Amino acid sequence: MRVADAHNDLLCAVLYQRERGLSDPFGDFWLPQLRAGGVALQFLPVFTEDQHLGEGALRRALLMLEEARNIADVHSGDVVIVETAQHLEDALAADKIALLLAVEGAEPIGHSLGVLDTLWRLGVRCMSLTWNRRTMMADGVGEAATGSGLTDLGVEAVAEMERLGMIVDVSHLSQAGVDHICRIASRPFVATHSSCLALHPHPRNLTDAHLRAIGDSGGVVGINSFGAFLAADQPNLSDYATHIQYAVGIAGPESVGLGCDFMDDLLRIIDPILGDGLVDIDNLPMIDGMRGPSDLRPFAELMASRLGGESARLVAGQNWIDFLARVLPQTRSNQ
Repeated sequence: MRVADAHNDLLCAVLYQRERGLSDPFGDFWLPQLRAGGVALQFLPVFTEDQHLGEGALRRALLMLEEARNIADVHSGDVVIVETAQHLEDALAADKIALLLAVEGAEPIGHSLGVLDTLWRLGVRCMSLTWNRRTMMADGVGEAATGSGLTDLGVEAVAEMERLGMIVDVSHLSQAGVDHICRIASRPFVATHSSCLALHPHPRNLTDAHLRAIGDSGGVVGINSFGAFLAADQPNLSDYATHIQYAVGIAGPESVGLGCDFMDDLLRIIDPILGDGLVDIDNLPMIDGMRGPSDLRPFAELMASRLGGESARLVAGQNWIDFLARVLPQTRSNQ
């Protein structure tokens, strides 16, 4: 069963460790886990930590993108950055882990939409307009009290992303912002790492209407395994499976995947990155059996008992793989 995960902040951890003198933290720590978990496709978000906001955001994003290229160069026998559908097909045929570059939050863009073209040329194929914060394009869930959708710049950004072929990601966007995307999107859009509001009323979760809209657009919802988004008291692996099963019932079995958002390993390695976010960083509810990439293979097998073999295969990884095969440029010459 091929496994795909639409959100793992490992680039933050790798860059942090390399800046502190470790020569190959990806090879020492992350690659063995990804292989053990059967991961065939991994989204790599480029996240702006609080200390790099403002003019430092783009610089930090470029350093993280360069770190991803270093990983791909050093471990060319195991991983490859995919920019086209052909890259993806070739990576899977060679049993290499396909890495997709994504920007989490538009802080590196600021107000300069031309930076989108630069990021596209550097291989970025997916972007969200916000993290929990406010950007010049939209409000994240941490600013949801404003009740606002996208700004004019945000609407222009979506149009430019769609022109380029860059995937629009609504995870972390306020509910009003997701509503706005649902109205204006002309191409498939996704939520890389969100869960179900009907099962747990956390602001990071999506309504049934949003789940349906993503599926109807031809996109995929990556269900988040972070415990705070799944249940109020002592979340467990069954809660995660229940969110996946519920999303399948709303959006359909071909519109749901994994977006794990592993926090345990990340926060053991680097300074807390959540800032004044929506969870208590001193009491993070981790789920036993879903603490890192190595847990993904047994979890995918567990899902077969919930969904049946074919639906479990789709959710475990095939949906994200098929989605990228449809929406990525077929070859680099088409860019």
